[in-house]
Amino acid sequence: MISPPVRKRRSAAPLADLVGQCVNQAFSRQGFAAVDIVTHWDDIVGPELARRSEPMRLYWPRREEPDAVGTLTVRVEGAYAIELQHLAPIVMERVNRYFGWRCVGRIAIRQGPVAPRAVPPRVLEPEAAAVEEVARELGPFEDAALGRSIARLGALVRGRVTRA
Repeated sequence: MISPPVRKRRSAAPLADLVGQCVNQAFSRQGFAAVDIVTHWDDIVGPELARRSEPMRLYWPRREEPDAVGTLTVRVEGAYAIELQHLAPIVMERVNRYFGWRCVGRIAIRQGPVAPRAVPPRVLEPEAAAVEEVARELGPFEDAALGRSIARLGALVRGRVTRA
């Protein structure tokens, strides 16, 4: 007797795995071997410079020279080009330290508009009365600082729920 074929159930793949492959292909066409330099640009150069600049391309020469290093092309808004030119050695050091090897040896600056980055919304402090009300409902805590923090969190969550 022949048994019916066994159907393998495929589990769902995380979206990040699928999107990561597509994004890596798109960025590799621009010379980025890894997406990290784009996604972590704020961490690498700092928030002030990151708001005014963005990496465009990372180019490695095709020579078979062991000391050949890459050129990072960065788009910068107007007068911040001078700032980046001044900070270029520091930016190169930070990029190289981030990746753990000397991948960038030169920065090419291109002036142009930089896409605005989304600013995280400010969290408004809850009113003191709301925090006190939540603290009374929670009761005493052995650690007073922990109790205050949890009461503040509760007031923030309660404020969001009532506004929604």
